[in-house]
Amino acid sequence: MITGTHAILYSTDAEADRAFLRDVLDFPYVDAGGGWLIFQLPPAELGVHPAEGPPASELYLMCDDLDATLAVLAARGVHSVGERDEARWGVRAWIPLPSGTRLGLYEPRHPVARGL
Repeated sequence: MITGTHAILYSTDAEADRAFLRDVLDFPYVDAGGGWLIFQLPPAELGVHPAEGPPASELYLMCDDLDATLAVLAARGVHSVGERDEARWGVRAWIPLPSGTRLGLYEPRHPVARGL
């Protein structure tokens, strides 16, 4: 029935953001035609949280060691933006895409569903 997840980032500079995903994050991709790159993402999971306002959605790339991931990205010229957020359930930070969109990075401290 359901075979995967297709996430979409709407960008004011799609070409630069695609290059970032391809060249900085090293995501494998296919060219769907005309330079329209579709990226393979790591295994995913989905959480549903109560809303404290209008319904919304967020995208985080998960990692096993946030500090190590941020160090690798810093060596590639990418530095986190905003405040690092630590909680009992995990730690998260954000990196900027070339368009200015913030992309979340997340080190969970709870059981994860990937690999089930």
